[in-house]
Amino acid sequence: MPHDMIIDTTAAPDQSGLPVRRHSIMRLLIIEDDRDAADYLVKAFREVGHIADQATDGEEGLALALDGQYDVLIVDRMLPKVDGLSVIASLRAKAIETPVLILSALAQVDDRVKGLRSGGDDYLAKPYAFAELLARIEALSRRRGARGEETVYRVADLELNRLSHEVRRAGQELQLQPREFRLLEYLMRHAGQVVTRTMLLENVWDYHFDPQTNVIDVHISRLRSKIDKGFGQPLLHTVRGAGYMIREEK
Repeated sequence: MPHDMIIDTTAAPDQSGLPVRRHSIMRLLIIEDDRDAADYLVKAFREVGHIADQATDGEEGLALALDGQYDVLIVDRMLPKVDGLSVIASLRAKAIETPVLILSALAQVDDRVKGLRSGGDDYLAKPYAFAELLARIEALSRRRGARGEETVYRVADLELNRLSHEVRRAGQELQLQPREFRLLEYLMRHAGQVVTRTMLLENVWDYHFDPQTNVIDVHISRLRSKIDKGFGQPLLHTVRGAGYMIREEK
């Protein structure tokens, strides 16, 4: 077992001591040039009931990702032939939206930000525990399942169309800036749930740290003035000490 891959092999699913949860079977693609590491992950995922394929270079991985129907891709950054970030960028350019978790020994903030901006959905630094990797993969799969093929989000009389990028309230079209649209889309995707500042930084601004800035407050204020001002009931709420929520008041 490569020493830089797993910090705790006892976290493997059959030895962790954690209760085994029943879940939907996922089909996973592991793009990793370290054969021992890839073999370990394939075996571990299969032990918990998932289907796992592997590719040992970026060229092969890209071909499989384009042709196969995978629920989540696990992509190492440093790959032969085509590097991991180029694989992800190519997929996104072809409108392949399969969730991607990036694995890398590069663990600095700039490395994580670059990985996420290339189109990755999550980033896990080596060394790591399998239990955490599994939990992150399950979270990505749930997020995709919850999103499904839905293209229009509605809360009360507020409607957002993800394809046309139109937002309307009570039939009236609202003009949003791109970041405001992305912020509203994320809030509406999680309608009725508290969305924390950290969640917004990671998913709307692609930051995996809090830069101690008021950027969220400024954008929330602008968004609230556009979607709530002049309408009957407010939909965008501040949950004191927790975050924000889009919901219809009963």
